[in-house]
Order: sequence, then C-alpha cells, then structure tokens
Amino acid sequence: MAARIDLTLDCADTPLLAAFWKTALGYVDEPPPAPFATRAEWLAQVDPDGGEFEDDAAWLCDPDGVGPRLSLLTVPEPKTAKNRLHLDIRVPGHGGAEERWARIRAEAGRLVAAGGVVLAEFEGHHVVMADPEGNEFCVAAAAA
Repeated sequence: MAARIDLTLDCADTPLLAAFWKTALGYVDEPPPAPFATRAEWLAQVDPDGGEFEDDAAWLCDPDGVGPRLSLLTVPEPKTAKNRLHLDIRVPGHGGAEERWARIRAEAGRLVAAGGVVLAEFEGHHVVMADPEGNEFCVAAAAA
C-alpha cells in the first residue's frame, strides 16, 4: 500500500493563501478532527489561552477525498528562494493542442483574477505562475 501525503506550505498571510488555494484547487476547509464539532472547539483545546494560533494555520482538503491535504502555516521568516517543490495544476479535458492550450491559458487567467501572477508561458505546454506570496506552481494539461 502506498503512503498518503499531506503538503504543507509556509506563509506570511495564512487567510490570504488559504483563500487563493481553495479557489485554485477547488478545495474546502478540512473538518476538525474527531471528536470536535468545530475548528474553534479544537483550537480551544490545543490553545487554551486563545489567540496564539488564530489565523496562523489552515487545513484544506479535496472535497472528493482524492487529492492530498494542504496545510498552510504562518512562519516568521519570508520566502527567500525558488521553491524546491511546487504544485502542478492539471487542467482536464481532451482535444487538440490548440484546445488544450486555450484551457491552460483560461485557467491561468482565472488564477490571475484570484491573485496569482503569470511568471512565464511555455506556449502550447504550460504556464509558470506564483501565488500571492510568490510560491511557484504550473498550470498544464492533464495527461491524456
């Protein structure tokens, strides 16, 4: 059996990046761990003094349970170099090269409207982008 993975992204503004990545991936806020009914109830247990962790972390998940969980954690230091690991957002659908490229560019446009930035385009293949804090990712077509 293969191991499951979670991805963790360090950031400066957790609510900002959580909103961006929910839009980018179609993810939702992960429900709190059992037996807690709400994330606030869980936070009250792990942070009894209150406020230390508020807005410092977010847990996102694929609503279909297929993709890995994405955790976002506030850290004090800024991003200083290129990511050693990045996400590839794969645009679904079939068709010819021109149709796939049009879908890739449309998805990149949607993500720019959500706060992303286009860094480079490799015409016909993929678009290199950055989220609102500069974390690189690519938009490409799903494997046929």
